[in-house]
Amino acid sequence: MAGLKLLFRTDPGEFLAAAGDYLSADPVVSTVVTTVAHRLVSQQAEGVSPPDHTWWLEVRDDSGAVVGAGMRSAPFAPYPPFLLPMPDAAAVALAQALHERGEEVLAINGALPAVELCAAELTRLGGGRVQVTQHIRLHELGELTSPPPVPGSLVAATEEDVDLVTEWFVAFVGDADEQAGRRRGTSAHETPDHAEMLRRLRAGRLWFWVDEAGEPVHLTGANPQSFGVARVGPVYTPPGQRGRGWASNAVAEVSRRIQAEGARACLFTDQANPTSNKIYAALGYRPVVDMANLVIVR
Repeated sequence: MAGLKLLFRTDPGEFLAAAGDYLSADPVVSTVVTTVAHRLVSQQAEGVSPPDHTWWLEVRDDSGAVVGAGMRSAPFAPYPPFLLPMPDAAAVALAQALHERGEEVLAINGALPAVELCAAELTRLGGGRVQVTQHIRLHELGELTSPPPVPGSLVAATEEDVDLVTEWFVAFVGDADEQAGRRRGTSAHETPDHAEMLRRLRAGRLWFWVDEAGEPVHLTGANPQSFGVARVGPVYTPPGQRGRGWASNAVAEVSRRIQAEGARACLFTDQANPTSNKIYAALGYRPVVDMANLVIVR
């Protein structure tokens, strides 16, 4: 891997300081890494330690410039690394470095083709086969197109709503698998613990769409801004409330608020879910980059 160097860090603040110029140059593509890094910096300030396996990666060329990045910070098994775009040789070298470090990697998420190349090299070194569990697509909002209005309004969820919000977070992951034709539980996603959910509620970044009776019928969230970008998600409507326009109106209003803050709005879609892709396209979201979630079966 002539001319390329992999640099691992354990402190998210040091990582942001070292790679910030690279990350902020394309803040939509780097949204997952920067959002998580900023969140963990905030948690560390509150005395919360990151998972033991956490690392942050910079890929630097022979001039010292950052040309790729990644992280391993997922708090849920099997703790998949997340890769941003990087040179092909770096993705292969990362697999070799992880193998040499003795890290077990049974899943890997992020930008194509980096995740495919890294996973292929991991299986060459350690055996097994690679399976794609999810094809995802990152979108950015251009000009917002308002959907047909529906009754009700967007209201911020509060700490008193923590049980319902947590229930809907859990349901969101399983329902997303079913809607995409996968076995429920196929996709590994974080469900924030009670303390983290309370932090998110206090930050005011989770909203219900409530109907005319004031009953919650939908949940939309958004991450805090990171380098001027706020990512929308989760977006969840209980099965009995679907098809009524709640999601379109909630996401539109949250997106409008993000843009009113002076930030860029983005979100991920599951490429296997035509309904959500159609909804977001109608609102003005346009594809930016394709990513994938892979597992290694041994």
